[in-house]
Amino acid sequence: MTQKFDVVVIGAGPGGYVAAIKAAQLGLKTACIEKYQDKDGKVALGGTCLNVGCIPSKALLDSSYKYHEAHEGFKIHGIEAKGVTIDVPQMVARKNTIIKNLTGGVAGLFKSNGVTLLEGHGKLLAGKKVEVTGLDGKTQIVEAENVILASGSKPVDIPPAPVDQDVIVDSTGALEFQAVPKKLGVIGAGVIGLELGSVWARLGAEVTVLEAMDKFLASADEQISKEALKILGKQGLDIRLGARVTGSEVKKKQVTVTFTDATGEQKLTFDKLIVAVGRRPVTTDLLAADSGVTLDERGFIFVNDQCETSVPGVYAIGDVVRGAMLAHKASEEGVMVAERIKGHKAQMNYDLIPSVIYTHPEIAWVGKTEQQLKAEGVEINVGTFPFAASGRAMAANDTAGLVKVIADAKTDRVLGVHVIGPSAAELVQQGAIGMEFGTSSEDLGMMVFSHPTLSEALHEAALAVNGHAIHIANRKKR
Repeated sequence: MTQKFDVVVIGAGPGGYVAAIKAAQLGLKTACIEKYQDKDGKVALGGTCLNVGCIPSKALLDSSYKYHEAHEGFKIHGIEAKGVTIDVPQMVARKNTIIKNLTGGVAGLFKSNGVTLLEGHGKLLAGKKVEVTGLDGKTQIVEAENVILASGSKPVDIPPAPVDQDVIVDSTGALEFQAVPKKLGVIGAGVIGLELGSVWARLGAEVTVLEAMDKFLASADEQISKEALKILGKQGLDIRLGARVTGSEVKKKQVTVTFTDATGEQKLTFDKLIVAVGRRPVTTDLLAADSGVTLDERGFIFVNDQCETSVPGVYAIGDVVRGAMLAHKASEEGVMVAERIKGHKAQMNYDLIPSVIYTHPEIAWVGKTEQQLKAEGVEINVGTFPFAASGRAMAANDTAGLVKVIADAKTDRVLGVHVIGPSAAELVQQGAIGMEFGTSSEDLGMMVFSHPTLSEALHEAALAVNGHAIHIANRKKR
């Protein structure tokens, strides 16, 4: 007998599993299809984020930062730490334990919320039917009133540096190193490249980042990106802009990379090379020819503002649709779609999706940059506050970076919050909450912030927008 569901979700990543849980909580009979298997051959939920992305990379970032602090940061506090070493296999094992706990937790949430897990590959057929090919190769057809496509993304391959997951690896392979490479190359100075480069640089690798673009962190505010380039350079990341990789050759467990920059053709040899040039949507064998769902010119599934495809009742969310490839964006799209299926008038504010790079210091922003607003002809006021003037940051010996608040010059409404510094992600989220409710810089300035906290830097930057900062000299208005 064919199984019938109110909602069938294809993919159990941060978009898919959240959509499935929310739909079930709303009383909809829900199934979620997932095929990803862990090293033990068991289906693991959570998608790229939990298994080979957000969570494992943060585990390694935290472990490597603790090691770095023991070597470089303890002495100023009067702490002597001698003979500190790093056990890389143990660090990676810890990361794997965290993954197992979290993916198992999602499985538990499926059970407690009544979501049916179908193990295998899901393919959308005509008439909102879904073909499920199990891990044993057997197929079944399930019927759905509504289908949510959440198949995610995978790393982009580039011909000049073919990944072998040994010497040349992608972001997944870079999470599995069992020893610190002496010389590490990274192609791509985006979020993934900078985070993974930071992990291994802290542990002693000599890291060179090759970025094809001439501009560093082009999507970030220029003041923040310039500060980031300076700070990361001091940390030992050799970031080379305008460096276009043209070829690579692997010999005797090393790789020689050929690239061109402003000075001409260059060659560098590395023990390991990470290819981190972006990600692309996974739509392979996801859609039958007669499914009715259409793709755009870049291979993403075409959807409207509410994530509905060209077929009524079929939705797509997360990395397979337009917009930033961010787990939190996918999750909120999943909630929105589930609520709309139930009949609620749910919407999502795409203008206020925070972006974060988990280097140290962290880099985060929400809203528009100064450059975007000026290009749009918007008159703005800008306030900044350096962490070097923060008592809490001084106490923690973590004073690099700044907070920047941008407000409309006429209405004082906050249009962007940009941070590089300690706990940048948390401070930007405070800004995002305020911006969601239309806060002004004056509103933020009138709020009482606990002392001493890092969040006081946001308070002072907001005060500085209109020349009212207390703990730094205010810039004179032109």
